[in-house]
Amino acid sequence: MTDSVLETRWWWIRHAPVRSGGVIYGASDPPADCSEEHIFRGQAARLPAEAVWLTSHLVRTKQTAEGLLAHRPGEEPARQEITALGEQSFGDWQGQTHEQLRLADRTEWHRFWLTPAESRPPGGESFVDLMQRVSDSIREATVAHAGRDIVCVAHGGTIRAALALALDLHPERALGFTIENLSLTRIEHFDGPLTHGHAADGGSWRVSAVNSLP
Repeated sequence: MTDSVLETRWWWIRHAPVRSGGVIYGASDPPADCSEEHIFRGQAARLPAEAVWLTSHLVRTKQTAEGLLAHRPGEEPARQEITALGEQSFGDWQGQTHEQLRLADRTEWHRFWLTPAESRPPGGESFVDLMQRVSDSIREATVAHAGRDIVCVAHGGTIRAALALALDLHPERALGFTIENLSLTRIEHFDGPLTHGHAADGGSWRVSAVNSLP
């Protein structure tokens, strides 16, 4: 048995902005606006070489990953799409504005904002549901890529779920984080001598940056 600590470093990037016209898009698949070249250039320079690159299955994360890699000439890492890292589904509410929903179903809308982490929109999922699938996926990837750098281009909800896992937060507290488009959040996992080879959550987590822009 070794006394060394195995460190796995997650570099989370939220996708580029979506010009949705004010509608809720959630788990639907609109494209990203990747025109902010200076932010792409600045964030690309901060990311590690020889990293594993992950995205969700949604096009806006894949477009953002391509935009970042365009500023890293000669680097062509393998990329893996993980559906479980997708954004929260708002079900029947997707494609509508907040005001439309408030006027259409005041009771359901009011109930959702009373307990936003636990309430499920009609046909959708709660933030607690999102946290479960994201946490399972993070644990699996941390074991699969132990000791590596992992660049993951994902979503605001996904990154809040990752912070909740790392900090053992109640879901309502996790929703308090601001995660801007194209921001960087860094989380490290440490697998010490007593937990090496076990499930990822047997180790410890550290958050070193949240919502950081260049």
